[in-house]
Amino acid sequence: MNIPGDISGDTNRTLLFVHGRDFKPAPEEFMDLSLSALSSGLERDYPESVDLFFALRKQLAYYGDVTGEFLTSQGARYDEALDASDRRNALTALRAITKKKNFGVARYDRLPGKTAIAEFAADVIAPLLAHIGLSNKLIEKVGIDLGEYWNKKSYFSDRIRERVRSSICEALDDGHDILLISHGTGCIVTYDVLWQLSHDREYSGAYADKKIDAWLTLGAPLGDSMVKKRLLGAKNKGLDRYPSNIVSWHNFAAEDDFVSHDNTLADDFKPMLRQKQVSCIRDYRIYNMAVRYGKSNPHSSIGYLIHPRTVQIVSEWLQQGPNDYLPKNIF
Repeated sequence: MNIPGDISGDTNRTLLFVHGRDFKPAPEEFMDLSLSALSSGLERDYPESVDLFFALRKQLAYYGDVTGEFLTSQGARYDEALDASDRRNALTALRAITKKKNFGVARYDRLPGKTAIAEFAADVIAPLLAHIGLSNKLIEKVGIDLGEYWNKKSYFSDRIRERVRSSICEALDDGHDILLISHGTGCIVTYDVLWQLSHDREYSGAYADKKIDAWLTLGAPLGDSMVKKRLLGAKNKGLDRYPSNIVSWHNFAAEDDFVSHDNTLADDFKPMLRQKQVSCIRDYRIYNMAVRYGKSNPHSSIGYLIHPRTVQIVSEWLQQGPNDYLPKNIF
């Protein structure tokens, strides 16, 4: 299910967003929230890029109906109207931060619901569990839909990957320059699809030589030891182990974001650089200022999208030519 955003001008560039796990609002609502967060950040920091942003073709690889169907079957409940409204409230509060210097630790430490216990869980407990091999059980308990994604007896992962794969392939087929943004466990799905397009015989013949200009991963769990073992290609060696269709990879991990507790990916995927399968992998540690339901939510996609570092990379991709995708300056 490909959900287009504004399609205007004669641009041959596509912004493609892949969301994460759990219930999600309707695709049109979710897409509008995501684009509003990005455009608000650009208007704040890089107004010269706003027109270029609105000229992009924008798509959402949406599988929220698939996860929603599964979660409902497991007895979970979802108030879509309340969720969408709370996301809107969070975005309104983030828009009120008018200076990028205010996305630092001083303001972050004053957010409501932020406790030392949460910090300890994100900074100490999660890495320890990963080290002793328990993060798999933890993730499956916290996110049963992620556990189902890894259930080999289920078609759940096939359905989700098809949604993401068809979106990416559509942009590649059109010959577009692609900025790919994925959030949370959507980064796992995206990685698996990129690997399929690089190495799976069903797709590699048509797509192995085509490139994604820039991939932005927001709050990604890809550094977790148990997650890495379950990625497609993880048991392979050499060039067959990793995707080979990414030019530049930018990873954003927020302080206290439990999902991205291993907050650096450049070390985990360093062989991709040695094997010349990617031009750069860069990690950025940020403070996510989103507040959801009255509490700090460092994993919020809206908080990631509106952050100055994220919009800087987006702006520089918009401003640069089709063969120059690396950011010039990192503040």
